[in-house]
Amino acid sequence: MRTRDWVKVTVLAAGLCVAALPVFAQGQGSSQQTGDPVADAARKAREAKKNAAKPKKVFTEDDVKPATAQAAQATGTGAGTAVSTVQKPEEAGQTEDPNGEKAWRKKFSEQRAKIEKAEKELDVLQRELEKAQVQYYPDPQKALTEQNNRAEINDKTAKIDAKKKEIDQLKQELDDLEAQLRKSGGDPGWAR
Repeated sequence: MRTRDWVKVTVLAAGLCVAALPVFAQGQGSSQQTGDPVADAARKAREAKKNAAKPKKVFTEDDVKPATAQAAQATGTGAGTAVSTVQKPEEAGQTEDPNGEKAWRKKFSEQRAKIEKAEKELDVLQRELEKAQVQYYPDPQKALTEQNNRAEINDKTAKIDAKKKEIDQLKQELDDLEAQLRKSGGDPGWAR
């Protein structure tokens, strides 16, 4: 008899859960209504915005005009009129002034980029050296070899020294550029 009672209780509990499901779902839907009309209106506006179709792109003359002007110049439209083409300074044989502001600023920025790159490489090498100094080798032969001759550490130290010399040389080249700028009579602000 006991198993029949448990089966009856289980069926009854399942029936109550199924009967209560629509009431629970309705309670969830109404929980979004907070009673605050501003919050409810904002929620409805967000839902409407999500469901709204995206507006299509409208092309105006401003979007199309540059392309048509270039096409007209390329094809030579007009009633027998010759269309003049605008040449860039490089095309016209004019080159950039080597003592001009633009050239000097480009030289300085390139030199600073080289220095920055070398300093980043030095930082990486220094981190690798620190790692090698506390490196654990699971192979006892490798550990004994590294402990005695320190080849990996010595190699990384040599690379760090070479990179430091390279950075010093790049900084000296930057100082030389500044000296050249002063000698050429350029504005010292171009070096910044």
